[in-house]
Amino acid sequence: MFTKPKIKREIYLDHAATTYCDPEVVKAMLPYFTEIYGNPSSLYQKGREANGALNDSRRLVSKLINALPENIIFTGGGSESNNLAIYGVIKAYESKGKHIITSAIEHHAILHPFEDLEKNGWEVTYLKVNKQGFVNVDDLVKAIRPDTILISIMYANNEVGTIEPIADIGREILKYRKENNSLHPFFHTDACQAAGYLNLDVEKLHVDLMTINGSKIYGPKGVGMLFARRGLRLKPLIVGGGQERHLRAGTENVPAIVGFAKAFELVQTQLDIESVRVGELASYLWKELQNKIPNLKLNGPELGKKRLPNNLNITFFGIEGEALLLYLDEYGIMCSTGSACTSESLNPSHVLLAMGLSYEESHGSLRFTFGHCNTKKDVDYIMKYLPDIIKQLR
Repeated sequence: MFTKPKIKREIYLDHAATTYCDPEVVKAMLPYFTEIYGNPSSLYQKGREANGALNDSRRLVSKLINALPENIIFTGGGSESNNLAIYGVIKAYESKGKHIITSAIEHHAILHPFEDLEKNGWEVTYLKVNKQGFVNVDDLVKAIRPDTILISIMYANNEVGTIEPIADIGREILKYRKENNSLHPFFHTDACQAAGYLNLDVEKLHVDLMTINGSKIYGPKGVGMLFARRGLRLKPLIVGGGQERHLRAGTENVPAIVGFAKAFELVQTQLDIESVRVGELASYLWKELQNKIPNLKLNGPELGKKRLPNNLNITFFGIEGEALLLYLDEYGIMCSTGSACTSESLNPSHVLLAMGLSYEESHGSLRFTFGHCNTKKDVDYIMKYLPDIIKQLR
């Protein structure tokens, strides 16, 4: 039977689902709950102070991605930003065509809007990926048509960590537009998973729209941003006021926006060092797993090769991932069977299926994603109990 730990530790390895708030982020937010609480649209002092914090946050975020402050739209999170990018562009340019392109492994905040549009007369091309989860740039270029309005490809996959060739795709789209004297297709990337580990210079990436959220970068939940390039027209999803350039009505959540900007600054400043650190932890766990547990495979690219450094997605043959997840939780070890947004579903991961895994392989997969709080001792604790759990479950 399973050996119960004498001292149960709490080990969080699901940073792709969400992160805790960095203490510096919490500190930056606190004054805007109780002291600087005015409505940013108000003309008196407390309103002007709140508006100043809002503008400072916008300037900070825009600088970090090499954009202009007016390019930044603060939202209620990554899903809202993705929806604003998709529906905002579609509604503004639907007279130009009704074809859109995405990949088969996108987050459901992309796939579900595309599926909705497909039901309402839009034609959608879902690009296939290879066994490592990469989109083929040539396939994407071949899929572009004169009536293609929007292309949305995620920067880094939330389940297997694959880093897509966004800059290469962006260059090809620019080339197409120049050769055909066309304003579209516009290019959007969901960069929520990438924000803590990759450079997000929008000029180098050649994107027209980019989504980032706070909950993946040690910031508060329920806040995000959409970068929208100057000259790009968007139709708002939420109307009722003039906030966010008339693109997102409602009093701005100043504490969350301040926290988001601070969190984004911290992760972007530390990304080189942190990428190496968590990459070493992921490599250490993978080596330990290979040495001590038979019949497993790594899903996605090789570690260190176009893969998020903190991501480890493993298929353990002959087990159910949900059962393993629950047993690990008894030991204080928290990880995931895939996207947290679909964790209540018993369906296998659409990402793993698109990469060619069978239903059985997909059901036997777990995702470990490292973060600021993890150390080598966490890996040692996991490996003290995981081999026995796997053996018993098999």
